[in-house]
Amino acid sequence: MKQGTVLTRAVMLLLFAAVCAYFAVAAWQSFHQSEYTMATYAYTVDDAVEATGLLVRQEEVILSGQAAAIVDVIPDQGEKVNAGGTVAYLYRDEAALERKRELRTLELEREQLIYSLQRGDTGWDNARLDQSIVDAMVGLKTSAAYGDLTGLEDQVLSFKSLVIRRGASSAGGAADIQAKVEEIDAQHAALQAAAGQDTTPIRVDKSGSFSAVADGYEALLTPDMLSTLTVSDLTALLARKPEAPEGAVGKLITSSTWYFTAALPVKTAERLVEGRSVKVRFSRDWSGEVSMTIERVGEEEDGKCPVVLSSSRSLADTSLLRKQTVDIMFSSTTGIRVPKKAVRDGLVTSTDPETQAEVTTRVIGVYVLTGAQSEFKQVEILADDGDFYLVRASLPDNPTELQIKKAFRAGDEVIVSSEEIYDGKVILAPR
Repeated sequence: MKQGTVLTRAVMLLLFAAVCAYFAVAAWQSFHQSEYTMATYAYTVDDAVEATGLLVRQEEVILSGQAAAIVDVIPDQGEKVNAGGTVAYLYRDEAALERKRELRTLELEREQLIYSLQRGDTGWDNARLDQSIVDAMVGLKTSAAYGDLTGLEDQVLSFKSLVIRRGASSAGGAADIQAKVEEIDAQHAALQAAAGQDTTPIRVDKSGSFSAVADGYEALLTPDMLSTLTVSDLTALLARKPEAPEGAVGKLITSSTWYFTAALPVKTAERLVEGRSVKVRFSRDWSGEVSMTIERVGEEEDGKCPVVLSSSRSLADTSLLRKQTVDIMFSSTTGIRVPKKAVRDGLVTSTDPETQAEVTTRVIGVYVLTGAQSEFKQVEILADDGDFYLVRASLPDNPTELQIKKAFRAGDEVIVSSEEIYDGKVILAPR
């Protein structure tokens, strides 16, 4: 018994030592591995400069001219409005607003009844109408469930329109429909007369793009001022916090051209050439890129120059913006992002077409894990991105189909090694 106990303990100790040795070797390998791989991917490096400035437009503030309890703005943000068009209604109280809604409902109902008369009673596909009504109900229920109220009013009006059409298709005939139209006309006239006492339309005398927000900069900064704007002027304007005029219901942008002005360091401003284009990236209150023309690079003041850029694109998208920090894009380079440690010298052997002699050339490339072996692939460095290079495959002028197939591409696993690596080396346990 005693001898068996000693033997058992000895075996257990040996097993324990073997397990400890295994884990120790694995830990050592994990900290001292000589080869490991890293997946590559396409990446873009931007040569850009951040600038904070102001958007400038030809703007006119729209004033109500009177106090009102409720203002109902009609156009969408950035929507074009014709001269004489109505941009808002002023309501004295909730009753006036409710009357306006009733008028809109009556107008919709009359429109559908007239449409019914024009088509005739037999022109309706009742089965299709019933299905459309069900679909509209489902749409309303979905919007309510998700809390999406942005298009709720239009959805309700569309649903009412379908119900009116279905009712008209079941009416006794054209005479009944015509009588209903006359009844609606009488109700509409009575409501319209009452609305004249507490509802005021706001119209514009020029055409342009409507914006529902007036911020007070409309009179402080105009396109005419940009030709003489200095760094000091711009600094003072950025520091101000103007307020919209009392009674403003929005503003009208009367020109399709808008501007961005900022004070840039001299070295940055020197890279801008008047008359040329540059991309400007917005990424805060609005995300998008706009190609803008360099209108002016002003005189230096305290190490900075005033710069004015212009564009006739994306006016509706930028109509709410004023003070913005943007990126001025000088260039963008797209390639494959690889660690600097993975880029190394290699030897490539080729045949001289004239002498038919083999020529060995030292080139730049990366070692890629192909199966269980390393394969050297020649690359060209495009940009330096800190601990990484942006590269692309280096191919001859007229590459063969095989050369194109074997060229370095995004998704390849490059080998990052601290020890010697060579083409064809077997990697038994890559990490």
